[in-house]
Amino acid sequence: MSADLELVTLEEAARRTGKTPHNIRDYIQRQRINKYNRQGEQIQRAKSGELRVSLRELRAFLGHVQQATSKHQLDGLHDELGFHSVPEHQRTKHVHRLHPYLGKFIPQLVEWFLARFFSPESRILDPFMGSGTTLVQANELHLHALGIDISPFNCLIAKVKTDQYDLIKARAEILDIERRVAALNTAQHATLPLFPEDDPAQTAQSLLAACTSDYLKAWFAPRALAEMLYYRALIPQYTYQDLLKVILSRAARSARLVSHYDLATPKAPLPVGEQYWCQKHKRYCTPIDNCLEKIHAYSEDTARRLAAFARVRSEKAVVVLQGDSRTLDIRAALTGTPFADQRFDGVFTSPPYVGQIDYHDQHTYAYELFGFPRQDALEIGAKRAGKSKRAQEAYVEGIAAVLRNVLRVLKPDAKLFIVANDRFNLYSQIATAANLQIVQRFERAVTKRTGRGDDPYQETIFEMQQAAAT
Repeated sequence: MSADLELVTLEEAARRTGKTPHNIRDYIQRQRINKYNRQGEQIQRAKSGELRVSLRELRAFLGHVQQATSKHQLDGLHDELGFHSVPEHQRTKHVHRLHPYLGKFIPQLVEWFLARFFSPESRILDPFMGSGTTLVQANELHLHALGIDISPFNCLIAKVKTDQYDLIKARAEILDIERRVAALNTAQHATLPLFPEDDPAQTAQSLLAACTSDYLKAWFAPRALAEMLYYRALIPQYTYQDLLKVILSRAARSARLVSHYDLATPKAPLPVGEQYWCQKHKRYCTPIDNCLEKIHAYSEDTARRLAAFARVRSEKAVVVLQGDSRTLDIRAALTGTPFADQRFDGVFTSPPYVGQIDYHDQHTYAYELFGFPRQDALEIGAKRAGKSKRAQEAYVEGIAAVLRNVLRVLKPDAKLFIVANDRFNLYSQIATAANLQIVQRFERAVTKRTGRGDDPYQETIFEMQQAAAT
């Protein structure tokens, strides 16, 4: 059996296929190839030095990937913009993986356009900022960047990604709060003080009793919720509070009572301690009952990613504004910022797709945990609104209203790049409604990198400019 599988180590597999060991681990994590021991038995966990992969399975998988790439090239899509050969660790480099976010584009796509169409010192605006990918990459390329988003939580993520830190202090705070939560003995809530040095009377038990969120109580095991509430209660004692909120939110997302393979869009919480058949691990699993192991995993990872971004971060200005890009008085909101009385050289953005994602819902745990105000009703193209003709018409007017508004702070010759999956052919209408003209279209293949699917779909990057006055 082992001979048929051609079992090799990760390093040997990488060498013989031209990949990296990180690539191979990514294929395992995404269930594209299996784990084996030296005897050729399929396993879930491997002891140190025991992990093997099947060279035969790996080559078959890479063959399928190559076939998909060839298909896209035959379809006449831009062969550079698929980024098929970019490994996962580069797609999620440094701060891009500080927090999961559905619907974000890969940084290499932003880099490709910003490097070719703009120069250092240019000012870039993203009116659908999301988690801040455009802002991060603009800064890395020595461009100034402004991001706007309707979601307070999105703004928090983007701000944390692009802030400057005293790295020694940030790491110390990240590890110190983790240490204090680790000291929380959840089996003895009734007797363990929350702040032994400050307030011996307050306990983790009192935090659970004081929790009024039905969502948090339903989606987290009691131990996990106690650790989350304890961590949250400690945050005000530190300097980098927004950073700690993002770490806690990331840990909370992974600590929900959901199956291991369905973190992105779970439908209902699983019962505490009840086994289910796990499609990810191909065995029976139980949902996680604590948050501490995720806090531990993401604490060190966050400190490492901040340090990695600091090595490439420029001193160019980054500004984050929370508001509705259709109606926000951008010029007034920029008073007192480095962009006061300045015009922007261009836009690089990816608006929501029609009826695809409810952007607030994907982070409900964070809104419940931190009490951020929700702006669901102001989302454009929300999934709950559907994909009907009426929804498409509302989408056209919503996107056009944003573009009309941002034109007020753009230079007359500004270039606008808009990433869209235009399956309903709406962007010609949007351009006309916004007094823009489409200069050219870049078609690219997108291979899904998250979730259980890996089927390619297509995106168009529209280059637009202001229409000539008539």
